[in-house]
Amino acid sequence: DTFYRLRNRLTSGLGVLPDGPLNAAVGGTMMFTTTLTPPEKPFVFVGWIFIHNNIDANIISSTSTNNTTPTYEGRITLFRSIGSLELRNLSLNDSGEYRVTITPDGGVQMTGSTRLEILVTVSNTDLVEFNSSVSLSCSSSGSSLSFHWLNGSSEVTASDRVQLTDGNRNFTLINVTRYDQGPFRCRVFNPVSDGTSDPVNFSISCELLISMLIFLHENYLNGSNIDLSCSADSKPSAQFKWFLNGSLLFDTGPELRLMNVQKNQSGNYICQAFNNKTLRYQTSQPSAITVVGKLALSRPTIACPTENLIEGKTSVNLSCNADGFVPTRAWMKDGKPLVSGDRYSFYDGNRVLSISPVDRKDTGEFLCNVSNDISFETAKCRLDVHYGPDTPIIVQTPIGAELEESVTLSCFADSLPKATFSWRFRYMEKPGPLYYIKEMEEKHLGKYICTARNAITGLEASAVHTLTDYFQAYTFDPIKCISITHNYSFILSHCFLKHQKMMII
Repeated sequence: DTFYRLRNRLTSGLGVLPDGPLNAAVGGTMMFTTTLTPPEKPFVFVGWIFIHNNIDANIISSTSTNNTTPTYEGRITLFRSIGSLELRNLSLNDSGEYRVTITPDGGVQMTGSTRLEILVTVSNTDLVEFNSSVSLSCSSSGSSLSFHWLNGSSEVTASDRVQLTDGNRNFTLINVTRYDQGPFRCRVFNPVSDGTSDPVNFSISCELLISMLIFLHENYLNGSNIDLSCSADSKPSAQFKWFLNGSLLFDTGPELRLMNVQKNQSGNYICQAFNNKTLRYQTSQPSAITVVGKLALSRPTIACPTENLIEGKTSVNLSCNADGFVPTRAWMKDGKPLVSGDRYSFYDGNRVLSISPVDRKDTGEFLCNVSNDISFETAKCRLDVHYGPDTPIIVQTPIGAELEESVTLSCFADSLPKATFSWRFRYMEKPGPLYYIKEMEEKHLGKYICTARNAITGLEASAVHTLTDYFQAYTFDPIKCISITHNYSFILSHCFLKHQKMMII
């Protein structure tokens, strides 16, 4: 058992008794052995007294007969030949000073004293985390005593798990955890003295999360060797069992070595750890191992769609198929990895890429990369997403055309496939993206409408352009004229105009 003991000043036995203090446990026995040897003639008198709080209490006095105090009847044995005393069934009240007086036949009376400290055994120091509670008691003789408990260097205070009773003499810790191992000490003090008990440490059985490691890969060829390792932070050390698909394996211990594996050894492996103190089990998460007969891959194929893909209307699924063992599939577009989200979704272990709906940005080359531990293959599929036409843009050349000058109107629209164009001016229509006027007249002035059409999407879009006579549309408003003279004679007047034309007068 583990005991608390206070370091008090040593008490001299004055040569008759050994120096103290002496320590004993509650319920135990203490032998006060003198340093004397049996004399030739028996001692005339042997007496023992107990001193506590400066009060003397007789234990036994022996002359020709023994006179024992009733409270000590049945608890003591006096060895009269040497004056020793055995005290049994000790209690906390037995802590204090013990004094013996011996009178030899024809000799000088001898006296000796020593101090006995009765120590309380800890209720239990071998504990189970969350299941155990422990109680400590601290005792010391003296007056005006104060008791404090320390965990390491920190003072212990009452809480939902800590109970301090009887003036802090008793300390109870409920539902211990792994962090309650100590060392715990009791400090006792009064205005004139201070003492601290020896430390007590608890052995707390506990376990942490279990984990399993698979070295190398999760997929293996027939005949491979596989190492699995399981660990559990446990006190005491855990005992291990292994399971395959729920069936107990014969192997035990933290490591499982599978030699020359076959397909029938594929499945979910788990390990189970057992703590024989806490009587608790912990089971790892399953780890899947696949044993295959063939790792070589065939070149994968992608079933590219043959129908026309129209932006915003069509959805498409690309399926990547390959023979052999294919643990990994990854999709890319134009050399960049694709991730799920927005319009992209993956199904069947990344075998199927779904695009819903398609967008013009999806036009390009899609790659499906398939791989296992020894092979890597790629399949390609090009998508052309039809879109448009977008709203046409009309460009006039030249911009500032005047009557009797030639004019060209050009119509552009983003579209796949390329759009077809037509022009309408008043009641006249003309096909093509260009509208050419060799010599612009008054009758050519007005609004021109360009319409773009996409034969696959079935969509069309139009834009309007107004053709004007640049000379008539803008007036020339001189804002500044400069007259140049030489020898007081007029030579030239230069005027700057509001628009991009200039007249010299």
